[in-house]
Amino acid sequence: MIRDIDLQSIQEVRDYLEQAKSAQKMVEKMAQSEIDRIVESMANAAREEASRLAAMAVEETGFGNVADKTVKNLFAANDVYNAIKDMKTVGVIRRDEQNRVWEVAHPVGIVAAIVPSTNPTSTVIFKSLIAVKARNAVVFSPHPAAAKCTAEAARIMQEAAERAGAPKGLISCITQPTLAATNELMRHKLTDVILATGGMAMVKAAYSSGKPAYGVGPGNVPVYIHASADIATAVRQIIQSKTFDNGTICASEQALIVDQSIKEQVVSELKRQGACFLNEEEKQKVASIIMVNGALNAKIVGKSPQVIAEMAGIEVPSDTKVLIAEETNVGKEYPFSVEKLSPILAFYTVKNMEEASAISVALLELGGLGHTLGIHAQDEKVVEVFTIDKPVSRVIVNSGTTFGGIGATVAIQPSLTLGCGSFGNNITSDNIGPQHLLNIKRVAYGIREMPEQGAGLKEEDPVLS
Repeated sequence: MIRDIDLQSIQEVRDYLEQAKSAQKMVEKMAQSEIDRIVESMANAAREEASRLAAMAVEETGFGNVADKTVKNLFAANDVYNAIKDMKTVGVIRRDEQNRVWEVAHPVGIVAAIVPSTNPTSTVIFKSLIAVKARNAVVFSPHPAAAKCTAEAARIMQEAAERAGAPKGLISCITQPTLAATNELMRHKLTDVILATGGMAMVKAAYSSGKPAYGVGPGNVPVYIHASADIATAVRQIIQSKTFDNGTICASEQALIVDQSIKEQVVSELKRQGACFLNEEEKQKVASIIMVNGALNAKIVGKSPQVIAEMAGIEVPSDTKVLIAEETNVGKEYPFSVEKLSPILAFYTVKNMEEASAISVALLELGGLGHTLGIHAQDEKVVEVFTIDKPVSRVIVNSGTTFGGIGATVAIQPSLTLGCGSFGNNITSDNIGPQHLLNIKRVAYGIREMPEQGAGLKEEDPVLS
């Protein structure tokens, strides 16, 4: 039975899409300089409001912390903006004069953007910037647990765009987030493409909507610490990465895989830098709250180690940064081996790289195919041999995977939507940017003649090669 609120939310979606259609037709005619001015205004506004939006997100969702969510908002406003600000997205964007081919950019139209509760405001900033940069309109569907902060972020982006000359209705957000509204947004005839960030059920719904969709997969990220690693640096980077916003970024480390020959040093360094290793009894108590009915317990997501410990009925030092349990098995019946989205790590000990490889693949197959893998090693040959065959879309070497995966500490495209390729049932393995929200037309000049029929073609002729 359809409720009144469902009907109201569906109508709201239809209204926003009609407004978006009109607004998009206007920005489609704008010059590159006009689009760039709008995007710059949006980035500036996001920068100014980064802290307030972070506080709203933490207050509303209970996930993470204000300082790190502020950093995430600033990452979108600064790093993402700086990576795309000089990108050509209007008219002829590339000319290959040698082969006489031009590439011409066209916007896809209206973007339906699904927003997660773990990273709501930073996702809105990010998706707004890349959508408008490519001359698209965007309609956001927030998670019900983050509806207010998501809507506020979208309002800030729209008003900033308007101040720089954008039309009303270019950026909007559903205020009554219901499943009916989200389905209407994804399936409506005016929607042109879906940017789906959220749980697997939502991503699958996006892919089954009949619309082109960029989805993402879970990130059960394994990290191998090889005997050649700079242990102190590796541990520092891992702890900084894993504890960032209490582990809510999907590229964060989930399991450490450590060579036996350096285990004692790694454990000692982890403890020195704030890790708490659980004994067997404590491990079982924490394991009992990681999963609920076969799925991740939402109550531990983005919570501090102290809060998680209290939930599990154990005590940990007040300065604990991350909870670690030694593990030997992989599977849903071993909760420490799943993606935990909180400052909890599994710790595996291996004899050699072959064992490390097997455990890494098992962890990825459990729930992280196509996403991210980390390795800390000074031996580049080891890096090459270990990573070359892994079913992931990004391998982060000697850096925290949270920051490496999104392009903050490595030289890949800064992004808050990370494709997992066919490994993870996604359409792309890229870090998503404006280029994914463009249609590219090729204008191609004739550069050779087809041989006339019966003229005696040779195998080396271009038409046969």
